[in-house]
Amino acid sequence: MDFNLDLLALLGLGISSFVLITGCANMILMAALWGLYLSLVNVGQVWYSFGWESQLLETGFLGIFLCPWWTLSRLPRHTPTPWTVLWAFRWLIFRIMLGAGLIKIRGDQCWRDLTCLDFHYETQPVPSPLAYFLHRTPWWVHRFEALSNHFLELLVPFFLFLGRRMCILHGVLQILFQVVLILSGNLSFLNWLTIVPSLSCFDDAFLGFLFPSGPAGLKDRALKLQDEEAQGAQSRPRHVGCAVRRVVNLSLGVLLAWLSVPVVLNLLSAKQVMNTTFGSLRIVNSYGAFGSITKERTEVILQGTASPNASAPDAVWEDYEFKCKPGDPWRRPCLITPYHYRLDWLMWFAAFQTYEHNEWILQLAGKLLVNDAQALSLLASNPFEGRPPPRWIRAEHWRYKFSLPGGKHAAEGKWWVRRRLGPYFPAVRLEDLEGYFREQD
Repeated sequence: MDFNLDLLALLGLGISSFVLITGCANMILMAALWGLYLSLVNVGQVWYSFGWESQLLETGFLGIFLCPWWTLSRLPRHTPTPWTVLWAFRWLIFRIMLGAGLIKIRGDQCWRDLTCLDFHYETQPVPSPLAYFLHRTPWWVHRFEALSNHFLELLVPFFLFLGRRMCILHGVLQILFQVVLILSGNLSFLNWLTIVPSLSCFDDAFLGFLFPSGPAGLKDRALKLQDEEAQGAQSRPRHVGCAVRRVVNLSLGVLLAWLSVPVVLNLLSAKQVMNTTFGSLRIVNSYGAFGSITKERTEVILQGTASPNASAPDAVWEDYEFKCKPGDPWRRPCLITPYHYRLDWLMWFAAFQTYEHNEWILQLAGKLLVNDAQALSLLASNPFEGRPPPRWIRAEHWRYKFSLPGGKHAAEGKWWVRRRLGPYFPAVRLEDLEGYFREQD
C-alpha cells in the first residue's frame, strides 16, 4: 500500500513538474493529474477531509478543457480558450467567495457584530508570525477588516456579471484579498488555489504587460496569430475536429449546469452546508470557510515518560513538538503556506473535540510508544530519539494565548502564554491501546 500511494504521488509530481517547466499541457496529461489526485482523496479518509481537496479537483477538472487533445505547445494554434471553461472558472470563484460570505453571515454572531477578527488571528488553525501582531491591532481595525471581508465575499462576486472592467476589478480585488490571507495565516494551499480561477477575470489585453515584447516571444506569436485570424489567413482546423470540440464544450456546460443545481440550492438554503461534495467525482462542490470562530485557543500536547509508574510524583514527562502548530511557548509561529502540515491541522480540530471523536490520535499514541519512524517523521522533534521508546504516553489539554508585545512574557522571548486545563486522554501503555482497539474491532 505504501508503495502504491508513493507511486501515485510521484507520478503526479512528475507530470505536474513537466507541465510547470515546459508550459505545455494537453487533455491527456491534465486528466491523468485529476485522476491521480481523485484516487488519493477518495481513499485518504480523515487525512484528505479538507475542503480545498475538492476545490483542487474541481479546478483541475476544468483545466482539462483548456488544453488541446494531445498537442504539446505553449501556444496551441487551433485551440482557442473556450468561453465555456472561462465562465466555468468564473462560476467557481463566484461560488467560493459567495459561499464563504453567506456561511459567515448565517453562522457565528461575531461575523454580524464585526467582532470575529478580535479572536481569529489567535485561534486560527496554524497562526503565522504576522498574525501575532495583527491580533493586537486596535479594535476599529478589526471592525474594518470584518466589514471588508463581507464586502469582498458578498458583494464583489457580482462584479463578474457587470462587464469587462468590473470583472477585471473583481479579479484584482480577490487576488489581493488572497495575498493578505496568505500572509496572515497558514491556510495550506487554499488561498494560492483560489487565485487560479480569479485569473479567468483577465483577458490578453490586460495581461499583456506580463510578457516580454521581443521578436519570436510568446506575446509576439500571439499577436501574429490574432493578425492572421483577423485577415482570414489562418489555416482552419479540420471541420470534424472543430465540431467535436464544440460538442465537448457544449456538453461540459450542460454537465456543469446540471451538477450546479444542488450547489445553488445549498447556497440559497438557510441551513447551508460548507465544503460539501454532491458526487464522488467532485466536479461541482459547495465551499465556505470559518462559518464559526473559536473564541479561545486550546492545544493538545502529547507527552511521554520512561518512568515505570505514570502516576509517580517523580515521573518526568517530555513534550513531543509538532512542526508548526503551537507547542513550545518560546517558538516563533511559522510561515509554511502553501505547504500543508495535515497532522498539525488535525490536532487543531482534535483540541476542541474529545479523543473519542478522533480515534486516530490514539493510533498516533501507539506509534509513538514504539518510536515508529514514519509517524515520528511527521513531528518536529522526538524527545526519545536515540533512547528506548516511552513506557507511557498521555495528552494534556492547554489554553494558549498570544503574549503581549512589549510585556513581561514577550520580554522573556515567549510568543505564547499557556495554562493547563487538564488531561485530554489519560496515560496509556502499548498493552492498554492494544486492548482498546481490540474492543473497537
